[in-house]
Amino acid sequence: MIGLMAAAIFTACGGTDITGKWVEPVPGMENMTQGIDLRSDGKASSINMATLRYEKWEKKDSLLILSGKSIGNQSEISFTDTLVIQRLTNDELTLKRGNWTIDYHRQ
Repeated sequence: MIGLMAAAIFTACGGTDITGKWVEPVPGMENMTQGIDLRSDGKASSINMATLRYEKWEKKDSLLILSGKSIGNQSEISFTDTLVIQRLTNDELTLKRGNWTIDYHRQ
């Protein structure tokens, strides 16, 4: 019992590796996926999102900080998003910002 509780606490505190490809169904096109690729060197890239170009990421405690460029109408706007990591397991990643929650699964 104590071992199970320790494992749950370890996972909730970020013991699981967050690097990898994380995807979700494209809203309205559930047969397609989109998401983020978090590489071990701190670089990030978008998966199937042409107008949102992730460039780098950083994890600080329970926060995931994503930076990149939003592309549209002949302009590029730099951005940094700070998201709360609500759940991180080997196969699932749930991120939250305000009222917005996104559930990814590892590709």
